[in-house]
Amino acid sequence: MPSTENDVGRAVEAVWRIESPRLIAGLAGMMRDVGVAEELAQDALVAALEQWPAEGIPRNPGAWLMAVAKRRAVDLVRRNERYARKLHEIGRALPDAVEDDLEPDRIEDDLLRLVFVACHPVLAPEARVALTLRLIGGLTTAEIARAFLVAEPTVAQRIVRAKRTLADAGVPFEVPEPDERPARLASVLEVLYLIFNEGYTATAGDDWVRPDLCHDALRLGRILAGLMPDESEVHGLVALMELQASRLRARVAADGVVVRLLDQDRTHWDPLLIRRGLAALDRVVGQPGPYALQAAIAACHARARTNEDTDWKRIAALYDALAPLARSAVVELNRAVAVGMADGPEAGLALVDAIVAERLLPTYHLLPAVRGDLLAKLGRADEARAEFTRAASLTDNARERALLQDRASDPGGISRPGPAAPR
Repeated sequence: MPSTENDVGRAVEAVWRIESPRLIAGLAGMMRDVGVAEELAQDALVAALEQWPAEGIPRNPGAWLMAVAKRRAVDLVRRNERYARKLHEIGRALPDAVEDDLEPDRIEDDLLRLVFVACHPVLAPEARVALTLRLIGGLTTAEIARAFLVAEPTVAQRIVRAKRTLADAGVPFEVPEPDERPARLASVLEVLYLIFNEGYTATAGDDWVRPDLCHDALRLGRILAGLMPDESEVHGLVALMELQASRLRARVAADGVVVRLLDQDRTHWDPLLIRRGLAALDRVVGQPGPYALQAAIAACHARARTNEDTDWKRIAALYDALAPLARSAVVELNRAVAVGMADGPEAGLALVDAIVAERLLPTYHLLPAVRGDLLAKLGRADEARAEFTRAASLTDNARERALLQDRASDPGGISRPGPAAPR
């Protein structure tokens, strides 16, 4: 049991990070209102901060939070005559012990419903992504703002408006019917991968990776694959996340230093996740979509026993196929890295300079980082140093900043892949 109030506060924060998506999902299932569900969950958090320092952390923190939140829900319904029928239903469903309400299958069903609600077509695309990252991913508004390169108040406003829109529209808390799912699937996949990426490469802070977020995204992806077994892009996304997650243990050294792809000890890659990823990729049929193509790129790395075995020609070709589908400057940057590895740094630098000339990604730190890497390989050390220094100034992640500063101090050191290469 934590011995000080500060220890308890940190424990509450850790519990909240893990339990809040499940808590909000369960409450949304009862209240049929995402905004109200989040408010009730926040009330439970306040109660924990008030009571746990004196009473100690309960044996099952998630169940404790759910019990408090459900009692607050009953109080709220009692104050609102319009919800009299809901009061009766909630009151009947509230047992003395709430562990049964936290059954894994029910939790995962509620989480999936919450994803589809947050991605409902009544919301604008940017609102769907922001709301789902907030409710399912447990990300802060600041983290979401950095992911979209927009101001934090803008994201906060999107989230508030999104919850209000869902409530006003009376959006049902349910998984869409089969005929509605294709129209909403692309948004759901995008959201899941954004959650995964925030765990795979944290946008800010002192940690390079946040495995819990990766695991949450993987779990939701696997649920979605079970629900929609005939959707190839679902399997493509699951394959991509499995294969990338297989590298998590190798991405950070024992001293916390970031380890890039071609520097990683491949014996630390998780063989089970690689097998699962390749198996998911085998379930992709027909013309592959963007996620399946990215998974195929990740598979090229997974199948290579050593760095030298990597089929960069194949990877470059896959990026050629991906570029017209994704239409993203970041994909073009990754393609430049692959071309630089396959055909030499001059060829890669030409593609990067084309991105610069079009004034794309002006504040994206990986653009100067990749350019610096290619310049270093060409022996243009002074230019490379300037690019790495600029890249370090643009990232909010302390670990990544340290890596880039190290490259700036020794741009002609051991050759490494550009930071935008598959990691």
